[in-house]
Amino acid sequence: MRVFAPFAALCGMLMLGPQAWADAASEAAFAKSKNCLACHAIDKKVVGPAFKAVADKYRQDPAALERLALKVRQGGNGAWGVVYMPANAQLSPEESKRLVTWVLGLK
Repeated sequence: MRVFAPFAALCGMLMLGPQAWADAASEAAFAKSKNCLACHAIDKKVVGPAFKAVADKYRQDPAALERLALKVRQGGNGAWGVVYMPANAQLSPEESKRLVTWVLGLK
């Protein structure tokens, strides 16, 4: 039985405290507003990798935040196969760091 991904994410957030839930919902809404969820999902591969897979791969890398924030803005490929991630030049460095911080915090 497949669980609808937003429902699964909501169930996971319900296990958090009220403030943590609000923060997680706010960051997910921010990612959606920046069109990240057009190619990514929290827990499954869409066009790009699942955000949780990105978190698992880079969580222990101290340089990941800066490197991935730059990749979000400039685009690139190779780390997850041949599919190219388009540049998101409309994002400021702070916005891309906010998104990457949220992704790296997913469990």
